[in-house]
Amino acid sequence: MISAPARLALAASVVFYSCASLPNADAQQPATPSQQQEPATKPAPASPPELPNAPAPAPAEPSLSDLGFTQDQTQADPKLQAMLKKRTEMLKIHQRLGLITAAPMVAALITGPMAKAKGKNGQPIQEPTQANLDFHAALGGATTALYFSTAYFAIRAPRVPGTHKHGAIRMHEALAFIHGPGMILTPILGIMAYKQESAGEKVHGIASAHGAVAVVTTAAYGASIIAVSWPIHLKFWEK
Repeated sequence: MISAPARLALAASVVFYSCASLPNADAQQPATPSQQQEPATKPAPASPPELPNAPAPAPAEPSLSDLGFTQDQTQADPKLQAMLKKRTEMLKIHQRLGLITAAPMVAALITGPMAKAKGKNGQPIQEPTQANLDFHAALGGATTALYFSTAYFAIRAPRVPGTHKHGAIRMHEALAFIHGPGMILTPILGIMAYKQESAGEKVHGIASAHGAVAVVTTAAYGASIIAVSWPIHLKFWEK
């Protein structure tokens, strides 16, 4: 028989060993969110290093006001625009009529010998036919009318103040001082020569210079066209 004190001691030892074999609650219990370790903050990305040869940003372009122009100066002038438009239109007509005038002018120059009496001193004089005289006179009249119509559009075209002419334009206008007076003298001398020829007389006096003046006039007129039209474009008639 086990005595009472021995049974008490045995029970106490069993209880002790049973408690010791139980798992540790604190070890297996999951950590609360507050007990979990906070993750380390990520470092900020490093800025890229500046290139030593990188171009500097372009400065802003200056405005018209920065350059000293006022608002009134930069606005379009309606009167000036209308003047330029009218001048352009009139000079285009001047150019086209100028080319048209060249056709009867050259034709009159070619038919000139046909309207001239032929024959030297001591030889019978061959008078031109009336048809040749009339045809040459008609070409001369058409040339004169077209020429002064062409000149009208150049003279009456508005001029822009403050502009200066140079180069081919100056030569074009300088040649006008040759073919202009020539176009006045040529028909006057031609009328004198026509009357002498119609009266059966040989052209004499100042009227005999009609042909020479016509040649000089035509040459100067042709040079003035070439001065502003060379090289001549095939699409000249297009707007």
